[in-house]
Amino acid sequence: MPSTLILTEGEVKSLLKMSDAMQAVERAFRLYAEGKDTQMPPKVYLTFEKGDLRAMPALVENYAGVKWVNSHPHNRERGLPTVMALLILSDPETGFPLAVMDATLITCVRTGAAGGIAAKHLARKDSRVFGFVGCGTQAYYQLEALREVFDVEKVLAYDLYPSASANFVEHCSRLGIDAVACDCEKACRCDVLTTTTPSTSPVVKDEWVEEGTHINAIGADAPGKQELDEKLLLRAKIVVDDIEQAVHGGEINVAISKGIIKPDDIHATIGEVIAGLKPGRESEDEITVFDSTGLAIQDIATASVVFERAKESGTGSYVKFFEF
Repeated sequence: MPSTLILTEGEVKSLLKMSDAMQAVERAFRLYAEGKDTQMPPKVYLTFEKGDLRAMPALVENYAGVKWVNSHPHNRERGLPTVMALLILSDPETGFPLAVMDATLITCVRTGAAGGIAAKHLARKDSRVFGFVGCGTQAYYQLEALREVFDVEKVLAYDLYPSASANFVEHCSRLGIDAVACDCEKACRCDVLTTTTPSTSPVVKDEWVEEGTHINAIGADAPGKQELDEKLLLRAKIVVDDIEQAVHGGEINVAISKGIIKPDDIHATIGEVIAGLKPGRESEDEITVFDSTGLAIQDIATASVVFERAKESGTGSYVKFFEF
């Protein structure tokens, strides 16, 4: 009788490397752009007074699955994380649930992976100075992914809470990176800028961003959220992970709702750039923006890596859910 593999957060952490996640996510982006071996219906939301739950289904090649993830901003008051996620990985041929695993860490890693992949294809190859606006948990994963692609020589770190930027600078220093905490304007004067805040009003001003900069806009993932000055979007090449999600809840959602830019102003999806269907960076002085909203194909691609590594190493435990 077939059994289902159960993987805890600690077990997932022991199995998942950023380099593997980046390879899997990059392939998923490309396949999705090419219309091959992928499916991704829209997210389904349940909205409550104090938060929401989201179902994110997808198919990537030989694996199908769904991530069930919450967002409850006031959970800290109850001693619970703001975000928790589980993922069911299934066999498309039979529908059998191959694994149930923690997906909180998977979400963090695949989000970081997307930023690293976007910078690989959109940032200047000689990028050495990396700015961070927002130094919470996701900044660490973004840095890890960027270090897979670039020689990160200097980090400029800004956070609304000085303790957060100080902790991030200390982390960078332990990695041998020259890092300083600074104001937001200085952090924006860099080669690659990563924004990971929950802001609903611009924190990055147009005049702070110099020509040739690449921006990974990670924080805006719901209607009304934005981190970048709308004027900055007008002079940037905009690349998104998914057009529909970006228009309704990504970095560009506010500018589109105001009529400042149109969906037609989106240059490409990152998958189209990876697949060579549309160009990425075309000059050293253009500003590029990657609008990341987070896709279910990223989750399933990353979970498939975890599942394969678990089978190879004998990690996890098995449960027989069904009697047949």
